[in-house]
Amino acid sequence: MKITIKPVGSIDNNILEELKKKLIQIFGCPVEIIPEAVRLEKSYNSKRGQYLATKLLARLKKSGSGKNEKVLGIVDVDLYAPGLNFIFGQADITYGVAVISLCRLRQEFYESPPDEALFLDRATKEAVHELGHTFGLEHCKNAKCVMHFSNSLADTDWKQAAFCSQCRPNLIK
Repeated sequence: MKITIKPVGSIDNNILEELKKKLIQIFGCPVEIIPEAVRLEKSYNSKRGQYLATKLLARLKKSGSGKNEKVLGIVDVDLYAPGLNFIFGQADITYGVAVISLCRLRQEFYESPPDEALFLDRATKEAVHELGHTFGLEHCKNAKCVMHFSNSLADTDWKQAAFCSQCRPNLIK
């Protein structure tokens, strides 16, 4: 199995490299970074001022992924899904494709001083969570498990960047 990180738009290379290291540690498989030529404008909803995650996922699916490959798109724009105010990320389990947004993971989004370590911890948790879905996992009831649903940043901050003892054995590789 291999994970491919596909930055969409301008994403700081230091963030990508840090996420790559963390994903290698957590999933124990090769991870590579390949920039994606998906155009963000096609998923923009001007009424909401946000980007529709399902459209980004559809574009990532079209760009292709191999049989033994999981794809993680990373954007730095505000994402939403129908019926929700915002989302940190979304996955398409069938195609092994996921996308996360870095936008709301930054303290600056909430007009607080930057905290790089906290931001990277949040980004890691969201990346692992969405990739966990692509590996066949559903949401977990254990609030400390990375697969627990994050309804807010407090939920993300509370959970760990690791699978619980119930979820880890169920990773489909």
